[in-house]
Amino acid sequence: MRGLCWKIANMSPDDQKMAASGLPHAGPFISIPGVLNFRDIGGFPIASRPDKMVRRGIIFRSSEPSKAKDSGVDRIQQLGIKQVYDLRSPQELLLAHNPPVRDWEGVEKVFAPVFLDEDYSPEAIAIRNQSFGSGPEGFAKVYMNILASGSSPSNEAKPFAKILSHLASNNSPTPILIHCSAGKDRTGVICALILSLCGVADEGVAIEYNLTDIGLKPLHEIIVSNLMKEEAFMGNPEGARQMVQAQKETMLNTLQEIRNLYGSVEKCVSSLGLLSYEEIEQLRRNLIVDTTEDPFGFKKD
Repeated sequence: MRGLCWKIANMSPDDQKMAASGLPHAGPFISIPGVLNFRDIGGFPIASRPDKMVRRGIIFRSSEPSKAKDSGVDRIQQLGIKQVYDLRSPQELLLAHNPPVRDWEGVEKVFAPVFLDEDYSPEAIAIRNQSFGSGPEGFAKVYMNILASGSSPSNEAKPFAKILSHLASNNSPTPILIHCSAGKDRTGVICALILSLCGVADEGVAIEYNLTDIGLKPLHEIIVSNLMKEEAFMGNPEGARQMVQAQKETMLNTLQEIRNLYGSVEKCVSSLGLLSYEEIEQLRRNLIVDTTEDPFGFKKD
């Protein structure tokens, strides 16, 4: 266990807390200067095979990375990321007033909008949530809309199909980064599909989603402040804060909604034309690995 002990001894206090909380590995977050909520979604155990887990170093998620500092870009390149999938709409890109995203050597930018003409920033989603009913149940309905739009035949960008097809490649897939505005909602839906297809239990998928609360903490009060200017949240700061949170129950409800409608996540993905059953099996072959290696590359004794 020498390698594993080295890892624990060199964890930060925050990483030690993460390890104690039952996360698949300590420190899923990766420091990328200028980018929030950047993490590896690998490491979660496969429910039916405790000796297997989701491969690390292949699927990363984050908030939008246009403000990445030079050192942050260097780190992204060091991680071997070859494709960056941007799930934001053209309208959001105009509203964001972000600096132009310059090309990063060796990294392909893939514009893959889930919505073609709608704002689905955290603030916009919170306001939509009010029309569906507050709390996780309302968010689950919003997330089903995200699933429908990201999978619709009328969406020529085919964002979810592109990502899943890459991961189901007959060749070993190259590492990718998936992001939207905050990396919470649209990114959360496609990451949930990926983990569920691999066989991660719903609780594990919900835990991974809930990590966004940590990743976006620096933005929470800014988003709450913006929401408080909207009629639906005036005088209701606690209600606004609830809308910012990535509650586990939201993802658990979403996965249940998928099963209620399609029977299973696999049937959902197949029915929507995102992957065939053969491609789902290939995705699993690409992404499911033995649990014999820890996050630092040490073999457990």
